[in-house]
Amino acid sequence: MIPESAMLAASILIVDDQDANVKLLNRLLGEAGYTRVSSTMNPQDVCALHRQNAYDLILLDLQMPVMDGFAVMESLKTNASDSYLPVIVLTAQPGHRLRALQAGARDFISKPFDLAEVKMRIRNMLEVRLLYRLLEAHAEQLERAVQERTAQLRESEARYRSLTELASDWYWEQDDKGEFTKVSGPVMEMLGIRVAPLQGAADDGWGEGWDAAERQALQAYVAARRPFLDFSFHRVNADGSRQHFRVSGQPMFDQSARFQGYRGIGVEMAPNH
Repeated sequence: MIPESAMLAASILIVDDQDANVKLLNRLLGEAGYTRVSSTMNPQDVCALHRQNAYDLILLDLQMPVMDGFAVMESLKTNASDSYLPVIVLTAQPGHRLRALQAGARDFISKPFDLAEVKMRIRNMLEVRLLYRLLEAHAEQLERAVQERTAQLRESEARYRSLTELASDWYWEQDDKGEFTKVSGPVMEMLGIRVAPLQGAADDGWGEGWDAAERQALQAYVAARRPFLDFSFHRVNADGSRQHFRVSGQPMFDQSARFQGYRGIGVEMAPNH
């Protein structure tokens, strides 16, 4: 799945205090076609080098003076930008293998080197490492796409609200309990709904003069959580004049399909409508 060119272009760091081992591994990797191989005989430089170069693979000797391979791996873990430790340890001590794996190494190569084994383990490790990086890059792309889409939706929502507020006499939002959370314009009057503290004991919340059938039909839409478009209703005022209204509304749901409430717009129609 990883192109051969990508494998051979992977960045590799050799860390060993023995010059002979460094030269042997350099020659082996060069003959195998790897083009980005570097080395250091100072284990104290490894962490800084990895932060600077983000190696695809570190070949790390365990037995080194001043700072052994285990201490190097601990220092590498402080690199918060890389959650995957791309280390193959080099060891002549069979007892160190399990400890190295427990410390975070991904594989080990035994000393003295079996050249065929070295090539195989390096290639296998690089394939896993490059696949891991592809997955990380894909996850980052998905995250960016989600963030961009979320921003677009929020912008669209803001535009929708702005346009509906401009294009209508009233805009409102209600929560799942029917409480108004946003009101622009005299929505209570338009819907004929009174604020709770003003309701009388025998009052259902609607004012006088509303057509009972229309009122019940509108309430049924809301109760069923159904959208409605240009719903027409009217009322007769105490002086005998008539008011006509049209209202549109839609239910709101969150990403888990839980009902969040309603939002809608409304207009009062001119007398000749």
